[in-house]
Amino acid sequence: MRIESVDLFYLSMPEVLDIGDGSQDALLVRVRAGAWTGWGECEASPLPSIASYVCPMSHGACKPVSASVIGQKIDDVEDIRRIGNLVRAQSMDLLQADHTLSGIDMALWDLLGNREGTPVWRLLGYERAFPKVPYASMLFGDTPEDTYAKARGVLFRAAKFGWGPIGKGPASDDAAHFRAAREGLGPDRILLVDIGTAWGEDFERAALDLPALNECGALWLEEPFVSGALSAYSALAARSGAVKLAAGEGSHNIYMARQLVDHAGIGFLQIDAGRIGGISVAKDAADYATVRGVTYVNHTFTSHLALSASLAPYAGLERDEICEYPVELKPLALAITADHLLPGEDGLLQIPAGAGLGVRVDTEQLRPYLVDCEIRAGGRVLYTTPPLD
Repeated sequence: MRIESVDLFYLSMPEVLDIGDGSQDALLVRVRAGAWTGWGECEASPLPSIASYVCPMSHGACKPVSASVIGQKIDDVEDIRRIGNLVRAQSMDLLQADHTLSGIDMALWDLLGNREGTPVWRLLGYERAFPKVPYASMLFGDTPEDTYAKARGVLFRAAKFGWGPIGKGPASDDAAHFRAAREGLGPDRILLVDIGTAWGEDFERAALDLPALNECGALWLEEPFVSGALSAYSALAARSGAVKLAAGEGSHNIYMARQLVDHAGIGFLQIDAGRIGGISVAKDAADYATVRGVTYVNHTFTSHLALSASLAPYAGLERDEICEYPVELKPLALAITADHLLPGEDGLLQIPAGAGLGVRVDTEQLRPYLVDCEIRAGGRVLYTTPPLD
């Protein structure tokens, strides 16, 4: 088979709010080869990613992503790896390329899984998929009282609170939110905290929150700093006590993920398959973390298509059992798939065993969210919104 078409669909809520919620818009990717179709999702701003797929060549190492994809042979998983390597070589200076490749890579795994009638995690070499312990992923409330109310409503064994006002005021304000979350959850459930890089690389400010986090029994402190602040991560890890550091969603390639594992002192590596270059690179990151004793966790705050894709790279790792599960999705993100991954009565999340990614994209539900757009350069139309059929 050869890749005949790659269609990119820009989807958006009618209004996009200035909050830390990545489910307000989406870029879906549909790949077709022969009689087979695969779907993927980029975790990125849709329009720049579309532009990176269709832009004119700037030079030999700055070609559009399409130059490395259309017409390529796609018969087995090694072809997916080969195509990814070609994109990275030919679009080396196109910084959006890894984001765009992520959705294409997902779609190629989905396509091959559909053709073979087998789940993606089996194509990745796993003999079985272990259920995961989902944590309810949500934003902090505007006030500690709001955070407490949110925590009281959690039905999962674990919950993560992030962003919102945390890290933007004094440490005493943060501590009030941490205590509210713990009180609302009760003593037995897992509490996770996400700072959303609010401290940049300010180690001293970050350290002020450690006593309250340890007091509340938080399992991890996520993204206190920007991804590249390895020295700040390492210094904080040395003083964090029982609270482990978590990071990785900002990794846009395997090298960034490895550096976090090797030099940041993290206990949890969180990878988004929609950012790092797809399922292929996410699996590489999971393998690397496993060998070095760092727990791998998916990062997902968008659709259940993205959730299934982000679970596949570590589906067969029994020890790495916790997973992010978005619970405050906008209607757009829920509309992307006809199927949704739901925890069972035991509180565990089963990874889909159906062919490909095991979820069906519902194109009819997506029509109200489709953004009609066109990209032109030099009088030539480079992109128009494709038919959603």
